[in-house]
Amino acid sequence: MTVKGMISRFTQQEDLNFLLTNRIPRAALTRFMGWFSKIENPLVRDLSIACWRLFSDLDLSEARKTEFKSLHDCFTRELRPGLRPVDPDPSVIASPSDGIVGAHGRIADTELFQIKGAPYSLLDLLGDPALVEQHRNGRFLTLRLTSSMYHRFHAPYDAVIEKVSFIHGDVWNVNPIALKRVERLFCKNERAVLRARLPTGEALTLVPVAAILVASIRLHFLDVTLNAQSRGPVNFDCNAHVKKGDELGWFEHGSTIIVLAPEHFEFAEGIADGKRIRAGEALLRRPQA
Repeated sequence: MTVKGMISRFTQQEDLNFLLTNRIPRAALTRFMGWFSKIENPLVRDLSIACWRLFSDLDLSEARKTEFKSLHDCFTRELRPGLRPVDPDPSVIASPSDGIVGAHGRIADTELFQIKGAPYSLLDLLGDPALVEQHRNGRFLTLRLTSSMYHRFHAPYDAVIEKVSFIHGDVWNVNPIALKRVERLFCKNERAVLRARLPTGEALTLVPVAAILVASIRLHFLDVTLNAQSRGPVNFDCNAHVKKGDELGWFEHGSTIIVLAPEHFEFAEGIADGKRIRAGEALLRRPQA
């Protein structure tokens, strides 16, 4: 067995994985990683990326650049043009990011799941009763981004983003092992609530959820970076018109995006828990009249 295989097998032991990634000073480690990742030193950069490769399935063959200034520059890398074509079907809500489907289904009144058997409420997640009403009995889908994935996220449909709310919180790991052990985990972590309106007037909401080592969520259309050190307003009124596929921002590591869609949309063919999906591929589809 290779060294990488031995490390993978070792860290896949659930109790050990949870201990290593959660029973540590999560906030302090995340702040340190945010600082360390931006060091523009060739030796630090090269050793960091080499370690990252050792512990993950990192593949930089799709990256637009072949040289990076820092570990952060590599985390938030752009891809070569044309590698994430967006589904052009106007009935389709596309995936905002690369990811693994963690959970999906119908919102039961106002209850949804982080994994099977682990419910949480829309109100705990969103913090706004009016927005909860707009998604009552709707559809939800959770996309988990691993550390090695493409970390930028995009508009899933033509829409107007009307408001962004940043909710301060913890930085628990968001992998399946933690989701089984920490109740209402998404409602405890730092997150941004992006409230959008489809051309039909229906609500479409994205909730990027931060996690350990993420440090920040960058939103281009507001020209802000939101993290634990963010001060000042936490609610941003805006009127950002976006087209399906437009880049909205990035995470600075791996994390999660929760998609909340209107109730009459159906999940696209092949959508299932555990499925790997790429940005631009079909997530949900408006049924034919």
